[in-house]
Amino acid sequence: MADSTLSALEQRGVRTVRMTYPDLHGISRGKDYPISHIAHIAADGGTYCEAIMTVDLRHNVVAGPEHGFQDILARPDLETLVPVPWEPDTAWCLADLFRMDGSPYGVDPRGALKRAIEGYAELGVSPVIGPELEFYLCTPDPAAPHGYRRYVDNPSHVYTVGHVADPRGVLTTMLHACVDMGLGAIAANHEYGRSQYEINLMHGPALDAADRAFRFKAVVKDLAAREGLLATFIGKPWNDDEGSGFHLHISLADEEGKNALNGDGEDGLSPMARHLIGGLLEHGPGLMAFFNPTTNAYRRLHPEALVPTLVSWGHDNRLTLARVPRERGGATRIEFRVGDGAANPYLAIAAALFAGLDGIKREIEPPAPLEGLIYELPEAETLTPLPTTFEAALEALEADTVLTEAMGSELVRIYRIIKGVELERARLAVTDWEFAEYTHHL
Repeated sequence: MADSTLSALEQRGVRTVRMTYPDLHGISRGKDYPISHIAHIAADGGTYCEAIMTVDLRHNVVAGPEHGFQDILARPDLETLVPVPWEPDTAWCLADLFRMDGSPYGVDPRGALKRAIEGYAELGVSPVIGPELEFYLCTPDPAAPHGYRRYVDNPSHVYTVGHVADPRGVLTTMLHACVDMGLGAIAANHEYGRSQYEINLMHGPALDAADRAFRFKAVVKDLAAREGLLATFIGKPWNDDEGSGFHLHISLADEEGKNALNGDGEDGLSPMARHLIGGLLEHGPGLMAFFNPTTNAYRRLHPEALVPTLVSWGHDNRLTLARVPRERGGATRIEFRVGDGAANPYLAIAAALFAGLDGIKREIEPPAPLEGLIYELPEAETLTPLPTTFEAALEALEADTVLTEAMGSELVRIYRIIKGVELERARLAVTDWEFAEYTHHL
């Protein structure tokens, strides 16, 4: 099938194959190859310096010298090969990472997700994931504090479409590019924040959903760049506007394709659903390190923003960490609501699935679901608070040995090194807020 796909693409004028994979930040890394060379890459893999997986966001290699900056192999998954609509002579595929001896590379985010999926397969179920991602579009402005301002700066454009909300038609272009690439895009709209947008993606098998979410973020950033704009998924780009989240809808399909979370109990949930919820709550603090992977992510964590701050769950309650929508039958699902738009989709989904798997295997029962404004309930004082800083989230991850071992000790070690350097830079940085707050008075 791969040979026939390559041949068909070549006949259509495709000359370049773009092969990419996610680093730990979720950034799309890779190389462009002439299509004539892809058969060789598929057989033998393409070599990359392992240090690329240890680069922080300031372009510093912060781990890896102990190995002598050795090579790793990227092998294309030719089942993911698709044409790039805005580059007619280019096709794009994703890759898996390996050591030079052919063994899996422990720091590969896609590999971590595959292992999580295998754990569910042993139980006779398959995870189904629906990702929800929001982003902002920014336009260059040398007079703006950080060199950018909002693409559209009018309030109350939420659920508004057309040129009022998108004067250059950028969102529409993105929507149709996502459709043409098979990313499962089904709708697009202006979100609540000024110049904040969302393109809805269909749910699907966990690996496919993560692949589409990863590609979606790359597509949005690439198409924005072609328009001279900056697209950002970080949780809180503006002090005076809304945060961008990454909500994750989780369900399980049994071997017959039926929803394994659907049950005949009073709440319509199966024991497996309840135990999955129990696992998500049990590991909620440790999950924060992957779902909120920057210092900026914690700027959006407050109850008024409908972002959970307590380990909790409830039926159709958007103030809880795990929300169970009212639909049942095939639509029974759990929405994990704490994610930040900057999260690496593979790491976030893998971590959530490992947490749920632990709950299912250990039959962890969740507490009673909460209703209403949970922060005013007597039970609120007994609930575990989620970390409110990235440093605390990394400490919670380190303390969660089950989650750390499931994700892989090598992956977590490198992740912590990278993010530790990032945190130290943040600690030493003088902010605009500090200047405005103190200089005139102290």
